[in-house]
Amino acid sequence: MTWHLTEDVEEFHRAAGDYLARDPARRTALLTVSETVRRHGPHAFGEAEPARFGWWQEGGKAVGAAFLQTPPRPPLLAPMAEPLAGELAQALRGAGVPVRGVKGGEGSAQAFAEAWTGGGGWTVAQRLRLFRLGELTPRHPAPPGAARQATADDVPLAAAWMKGFAADIGERSDADYTQNVARRVADGCLYLWETGGQPVSMAARSPLLAGQSRVSPVYTPPGLRGRGYAGAVTAAVSRSALDAGAEQVLLFTDLANPTSNALYQRLGYRPLADYVDLAFS
Repeated sequence: MTWHLTEDVEEFHRAAGDYLARDPARRTALLTVSETVRRHGPHAFGEAEPARFGWWQEGGKAVGAAFLQTPPRPPLLAPMAEPLAGELAQALRGAGVPVRGVKGGEGSAQAFAEAWTGGGGWTVAQRLRLFRLGELTPRHPAPPGAARQATADDVPLAAAWMKGFAADIGERSDADYTQNVARRVADGCLYLWETGGQPVSMAARSPLLAGQSRVSPVYTPPGLRGRGYAGAVTAAVSRSALDAGAEQVLLFTDLANPTSNALYQRLGYRPLADYVDLAFS
C-alpha cells in the first residue's frame, strides 16, 4: 500500500479517473482542476512549478484516495481516511515537495497537518462548505435586467472582476485573469447580469464533467451589491448547468460569509460537506 506521486496528469487520470468519477460531488475540485491541466498544460494556472498529483492504492485493488497540488497553493485532498492523509504528508516530505498548508475535510486535513508539522504548527485559514443544488428557486421578482453569456468583448471587464474576486477571498493577485476568463468565455460558461445595457454582476461554472458542474466565481462590484444581482446571475448560471445536462450543480462558500451562505440556500442549494484550509507556521 503506497502513495504514487506524479506530474503527469494523464497518468493520474489513468490510475484515479474512475475513483474521481465514483463520487464527483465530493471530488469536484480534483475533477475540474485536473481537467484544466489536461486541456491547458501543467502550468495551466500560471505557476512556475507544474501541477502535481497523487493516488493511494493497495496492491492491485481500486484506488482509495487522491490529491492534487498547483504550487504554490497547498495540496488539495479528496475525502480520505486520516491515516492516509498522514502517510501523504510523509510521502511529500520524502519527495522534497514544499508545503505551506493543506485543504480538505477537517479530519484528514488535520491529520496531514499533524504529520507535516509534528503537531500544533498550523492555524485555520478558512472554513468552507460545499453545497449541492436541490430544486432551483430563483428570486421572484428578479432584479431589473437579464442574464447573458459573456463574449470575447467582455473579457477585459470580467478579468478585472475576477481579480477583484480573488482579492476579496485573499488569493494571489498576480495570476493571469485574462487567460482564465478567456477560457471560461470560450467554454460558454461565464454569464453576466446586465441592466440598462451595463454588466453589473457575473458568475461562472465549470464545464460538465462526470455529471457535475461547479459554480465559481460569483462576483458583484462593491458599489452594486445588495440589489439582488448576484442571486440572479447565480440562478442563471445554475440553470445553464442544468440545461447542459448536469446531474449535480455544486458550489463552495466561505462559512465566514453568512450573506452568501443564506443567498445560495434561498436559491435551492443544500449543504453537502465541510472543508478546512489550514496554513502552516
